[in-house]
Amino acid sequence: MDFVAPIVEGHGEVEAVPALLYRILETEKLACNLRVNPPIRVKASSFLRDEGYFRKYVALAAEKAAQQRGAVLILLDCEDACPAELGPDLLRRAKSVRDDVVVLVALAYREYETWFVAAAESLRGLQGLSQDSEAPRCPEKIRDAKGWLGERMRFGYDPLMHQRDFTKRFDLQKARANHSFNRLYKRLTELLRAAKDASRQISGP
Repeated sequence: MDFVAPIVEGHGEVEAVPALLYRILETEKLACNLRVNPPIRVKASSFLRDEGYFRKYVALAAEKAAQQRGAVLILLDCEDACPAELGPDLLRRAKSVRDDVVVLVALAYREYETWFVAAAESLRGLQGLSQDSEAPRCPEKIRDAKGWLGERMRFGYDPLMHQRDFTKRFDLQKARANHSFNRLYKRLTELLRAAKDASRQISGP
């Protein structure tokens, strides 16, 4: 698996998610030619509640992934929903659309920016973030991670302006203390390692 077709919900994530995937690849020193399709942006409320809308965009991403023998990544904020319940349900629904394509569901609890909050010390000074910013003991309890960041930034936080830059800088290992990020990190790494091992078996020593 060296191709990923992401589905995301935010404008900022369209640029941030590919940067995140490449960073994980580099951190784990996985020598593969990962290609990330330009993320497909969806309206989260429609994607979660409108079955026709859901199937349309999953089918689109799955077709792109199938053509490249890759995987679909569904990455959404789960806000106050329980990831342990919503995640398996989304996976089941996605597999009912295309069961021949690998699907990875990653739910950021509560927001994508919660991962930044968990690694706040590594972002000090970036885009005006306060030099004394410090991750709270339980980042997941913050219901407005964007607001938390904005309160500590000189001109506030704007996902479209700042999400990609923060993604390229935040400490991945610190962020892994957050369960939802750690799950994405581990699952993606497992898929990439499995693909690398399969490639070696096909090509031989």
